[in-house]
Amino acid sequence: MDEQTATAMKQGARVTWASGDFDEVAKMILPVGTALVERVGVGAGQDVLDIAAGTGNAAVPAAETGAAVVASDLTPELFVAGRRNAEKAGVEIDWVEADAEALPFDDASFDIVLSTFGIMFAPRHEVAAAEAVRVLRPGGRLGFACWRPDGQIGKFFATIGSHMPAPPEGFQSPPMWGMREHVSSLFEGSGIRLEFHDDEVAFEFDSSEHAVRMYEEKFGPIVKARELLEPEGKWEALRADLLSLFESESEPRDGGITYIGEYLTTIGTKGG
Repeated sequence: MDEQTATAMKQGARVTWASGDFDEVAKMILPVGTALVERVGVGAGQDVLDIAAGTGNAAVPAAETGAAVVASDLTPELFVAGRRNAEKAGVEIDWVEADAEALPFDDASFDIVLSTFGIMFAPRHEVAAAEAVRVLRPGGRLGFACWRPDGQIGKFFATIGSHMPAPPEGFQSPPMWGMREHVSSLFEGSGIRLEFHDDEVAFEFDSSEHAVRMYEEKFGPIVKARELLEPEGKWEALRADLLSLFESESEPRDGGITYIGEYLTTIGTKGG
């Protein structure tokens, strides 16, 4: 993918993720950030970078350990809710507008580099991976949580994509970050030693209709998809497919349904 196309995609991504109310969606996956912080071993006195931090799902629990945390994101509109979450937790975080493909930090600036479902949306995976390695100190650790393409959230994004215009040439699907082989190829020759873990998080809704309604009102990619498709009379088809997905793939529970999101946790250690 060329620079011009990547730049256009990132400009569109900023508008997309600033739409809706991402913090309400992020609250459903708060346990992922906490689990990632624990698995990577974040602790007091460490310098930590959260790439594509959103509203702080990993940054806040990292700061709660006593680490010095920088939360970076391409979409600074999300920082309003992020700062509110940090204040509620009683922690201080440095919020920095930043492109995951061109991080504004010196080489070897951080002991830990994290991302929960964020770095995966950078259009050029190899560029984002190289930047994460560049800012990590020798002996440092990285930890990424990314949706698997063969999981339920992978199916969710595939359903959306099937109704949208074709992506540009060279497009790499974000859930490819949930594939061991792909991630291994991204860090090949980087000096990063990788380990992988299959994990999942449970989304709980009152019903399938409640799930779709929440996403179409709160989740930026669906909000923008509706804005694009509705004038063309194509929105109801996507909505029906999403409703069918939740109806067929969710598990019943008392008072509602549970939709399981499978993801890959990548842990990496940089050689010293």
